[in-house]
Amino acid sequence: MNKPNRREFLRGLGMGVGAAALSRGVGLGPRPAAAATPADSPGFAVSPSESVPIDFRYAPRLWQTAYCFPDDPHKSLVGEHGELRYGHAGQMHPIYQFSEIVEFSLSGFEADVVAHQELESPAIPIVHTRIDRPEAFLGLTTFASNAPDEGRVDNVIMEIRPRIQTAIHASSLITLKTKRKPVIRKLGTASAVTLDSETGPVFMVVDSSISPGEDFALGQQFLLPASVASGDRPARYFFRFPQAGQDFEKLKAGLANPDRLLSDARNYWREWHPFQGEVSMKLPARFGEFLIACARNILQAREVKNGKINFQVGPTVYRGLWVVDGNFILEAARYLGYDAEAQQGLEATWDRQEASGAVLAGAGREHWKDTGIAIFTLVRQAELAQDWAYFRKMQPRVLQAVNFLKGLREKAKSEGSPNGRYGLLAKGFGDGGLGGICAEFTNTLWVLAGLKAAVEAADRLGISGFEETKQFYNELRAATVAAAKQEMRQYPTGFEYLAMLMKEDPQWNADAWHQPRPQSGQWALSHTIYPGVVFAQDDPIVKGHIALMQACTQEDIPAETGWLPHEGVWNYNAAFVAHVYLWAGLADWARRTFVGFLNHASPLYCWREEQPLRGSLNANYIGDMPHNWASAECVLYLRHMLALEDGPALRLLVGIGDFELVAHEPFEIRQSPTRFGRVCLNLEPLDRLAGWRLRLERGTGPQPGRVELPATLGARLAFGDVKGAKYTREGGAILVDPEARSWEAVWKA
Repeated sequence: MNKPNRREFLRGLGMGVGAAALSRGVGLGPRPAAAATPADSPGFAVSPSESVPIDFRYAPRLWQTAYCFPDDPHKSLVGEHGELRYGHAGQMHPIYQFSEIVEFSLSGFEADVVAHQELESPAIPIVHTRIDRPEAFLGLTTFASNAPDEGRVDNVIMEIRPRIQTAIHASSLITLKTKRKPVIRKLGTASAVTLDSETGPVFMVVDSSISPGEDFALGQQFLLPASVASGDRPARYFFRFPQAGQDFEKLKAGLANPDRLLSDARNYWREWHPFQGEVSMKLPARFGEFLIACARNILQAREVKNGKINFQVGPTVYRGLWVVDGNFILEAARYLGYDAEAQQGLEATWDRQEASGAVLAGAGREHWKDTGIAIFTLVRQAELAQDWAYFRKMQPRVLQAVNFLKGLREKAKSEGSPNGRYGLLAKGFGDGGLGGICAEFTNTLWVLAGLKAAVEAADRLGISGFEETKQFYNELRAATVAAAKQEMRQYPTGFEYLAMLMKEDPQWNADAWHQPRPQSGQWALSHTIYPGVVFAQDDPIVKGHIALMQACTQEDIPAETGWLPHEGVWNYNAAFVAHVYLWAGLADWARRTFVGFLNHASPLYCWREEQPLRGSLNANYIGDMPHNWASAECVLYLRHMLALEDGPALRLLVGIGDFELVAHEPFEIRQSPTRFGRVCLNLEPLDRLAGWRLRLERGTGPQPGRVELPATLGARLAFGDVKGAKYTREGGAILVDPEARSWEAVWKA
């Protein structure tokens, strides 16, 4: 049976997906109430410049976290209750479709309440879950091991401690949800569980005798003998789940040494580095925590396929290659120093090119934009590598891809759609809330970004053969601008914006509840604005997009922009918009939107693709988790708020203000790749009163046309001087001589 593509999968999502999971409460303690802005009322309920702490205030109620190793083929997951989730049905199946789920609990009367769940640190995915009962609490420590003498194993140390009395009697309850038949095997003082037969592979081993509890339609319960637990002597059990088909004898020695295995896992992650080579970034407080966690998330999702590293989107629903997600994940990989692996990921993307010239992956055949995005990725990766050999080698295939895209323009003319009349690409799959094959702009917009990147690169390098590509780009851009003038709509509050679905599309004929939202599909326009830089900041298309994103903001991020058209948020879409604000010079909006994005992560530093707004009674959860396009966007923004490439300009500290400086801790990036060569940047406080100093060094690479600094940092720091380079003032910017490769600047109170 063929797997559905993303369009088919999302079209088939009903409100029943995860309905059972929605009934399972998780007690996380009170969170701050958040002011919400109605979707059709522009602006925030508070000023966009008002600082909001990074405190996970909008974390999803349901989550899962990976605790496997980098490039691990066993994508081990723990849920928000501390349950282990195994045997996901695979790419494009619902996230809750696991063949086996193992839950840990206690016998008795009261219900479990999850008091908290946390990582040992952002760099160490050892997951600690505390489950409370009135008389006791259950502590779960979940981690992966890969000892040479036994291989890859998942492990859970369970401890029971009293909360009120000095000592308690407690019996543990393990629930295995599966359609298969569990079989208990007694192995001395230990027990093993196999599935379907006594001689089958070991599924679970525990260092205690266990007995069958209640047998029910969806699985089996197991009881552990009652134990006495006190504060200094908890009842303790060790559960092991072999991932490589190991038998009991292989696991026996480790079963007696949980603390050694835990220490080994801890030491592995302490020696692990989020960066490779000479590249590094050091950021204060939560920014640094998210940076490290997101690097780990990305590497945990990676997998070797057909001999090449694949940077995958997630561990379940999106365990595979998507061209658009991959563009940003590969850029983040470069920012983390994984150059060779990013090159492999790039080649894996272009391995998807078909004889027609189209580059197609998980989003479906009518996701025409994937071909344009693949071209954009090829150029961006060459810029960051400062190596154009692969781009030159791929020129024939790029031109083949361009010919395919030209054919889509001809196809549009023959299909009798508005796309054809405007001279755009054929009707296609919009994605990001626009389902079906429809008259839309998203495919044409992203293709414009890819074509622009290719022709500008060819011009800079003096490569011939792209003349027809340049003509095609100019024609397609002119057609898009002309079409936009006809398709602009007026928002209820008065501004004009470009909807991604054209006026003639029949989806607008549905009743108001089922119509697309004005902000549906705007993700592609965000990307075309930045990083595509297809339109100028004062272009009506850009101004309308920014106004629309501000108007639909709720919980500090744009709402209802994706597949949840009512009372839902597409979490990492917020990072797309934060980048647009950053590029457009709207630092306050960029900051608030990015912090809002961080606050929609789980307390374990990862995101679900889409989730309901607080108070929603109809929205659902959609997509994978950890979703590593989100992780990549976090890495990108943290770099870009310090060093942003804007066409031929290098703009420094565009996202730095009072919120970022309040900790009085330095920001540092070392050997970070840009299209102008590698950059070392250090922003540090002189002291609490004197101001801040920026040191910059730029390595070998093309000279930027403009190097820009802000004339003020935050509300009270004014530019003082630049040492080592000439500079001029231009309004609110300081322009540093772009020929200078090493200099320092100071801002003083």
